[in-house]
Amino acid sequence: MPKQLYPLPPVTHDTETPWTNWGGNQSCTPAFTVRPKTEQEVLDTVRFAIKEGLPVRAVGAGHSFTPLVQTGGILMDLEGLAGLTGTDTDTSRVRMYGGTRISDVGAPLWDKGLSLSNQGDIDKQAIAGAISTGTHGSGIELGSFSSALRWAKIVNGHGEIVEVGENQLRELKAAQVALGTLGIFLEVELQASPAYHIVEEITYPMWDEVERDWEENIRNNRHYSFIWCQEEGSAELYELPTPTGESMVNRTYTKKYRAANLNEATELSSVEGARKDRAYEIYAGGYMIPFHELEYYVPAEQGLEAVKAVQNLLNTTHKDQKYPLEVRWVKGDEGYISPFYKRDTTVLSVSGAPGTNYWPYLRDLDALLEDFDARPHWGKIHFMTRERMQRHFPEYDTFVQVRKEFDPNGVFLNDHTRALVG
Repeated sequence: MPKQLYPLPPVTHDTETPWTNWGGNQSCTPAFTVRPKTEQEVLDTVRFAIKEGLPVRAVGAGHSFTPLVQTGGILMDLEGLAGLTGTDTDTSRVRMYGGTRISDVGAPLWDKGLSLSNQGDIDKQAIAGAISTGTHGSGIELGSFSSALRWAKIVNGHGEIVEVGENQLRELKAAQVALGTLGIFLEVELQASPAYHIVEEITYPMWDEVERDWEENIRNNRHYSFIWCQEEGSAELYELPTPTGESMVNRTYTKKYRAANLNEATELSSVEGARKDRAYEIYAGGYMIPFHELEYYVPAEQGLEAVKAVQNLLNTTHKDQKYPLEVRWVKGDEGYISPFYKRDTTVLSVSGAPGTNYWPYLRDLDALLEDFDARPHWGKIHFMTRERMQRHFPEYDTFVQVRKEFDPNGVFLNDHTRALVG
């Protein structure tokens, strides 16, 4: 007979309710979906799980394409544990609950004279999930959300609330990217920036111009990225605006941003492609149509060569793939299993259409970029194994040791994470 479960502690929950991610390619039916609203409810639930031998996984906005969330045990939805908890304008530090959506912090931070130092096109993620997977924006001098982590309050696998800060660098470097395997992030502190505006410049150069100005654009813009289109219909798959009457074949949708201090009464602009506004009003742009994405990272000095190799793969072996190639940059950091560990990085993002067999393409891409020492985005489709992690991450063993100290019995592991770091 199945083991009889004691009743959950008093906390809002569902029983055996199916969960599906935003992209529609991951799902599970946990025994319990729990929606805590206080730290005590999180702690009580984890202690219940330990007592009953149930695994626990946290979920934020469900924007990961990998099986990070799946569990048959307890799925902990942190949406009710959200909001800023403190700011320090002298140090530009900000604290917030783990379930806080990135989209909800821009305005209140601005009111305190602060801004996030960087963010990506999508701002619906929960901050704990963004940190745990190495989510990022673009800019060779700017790190990911994970790199900005300076302190965290965590419920670990012993059923304790612990704090990790800058006086515990070994543990902090493990917490900066941990795939949810150290425990539940109740509250985090990030290094932010003094409030700033952004000036946007969107252009549509042909590939030869992008290649010609490669280094200049990377170094001379706070944020620089482009999306290279191989087919006429590629741009519309990401709902990109395109120039009237111009072919997008071998052309890029290019974004350049510089920071500014604008007079909001006279200098703001809402003109598409040339906006001038508060940083948080401009960063986020979409995407609304679901897709399934793979994102790999190569050393910045090999970025151009890697991009051209992927272009060749699309133009020869996989002409059936229509999604364009997005390219960005991220500064290196110190997280033990961060994809940006101790190297500045060029980001290559591709997608497959939901409902199609994109696996041959993605596997060929994985093999191609392995020659460039590529590391994966942990929240997007990848083919990483434990053996490959040991080769790609010099401090892999240190991370696993810290993980075991936080969670010796694997309360916060699922099949996916156990195979990688269990």
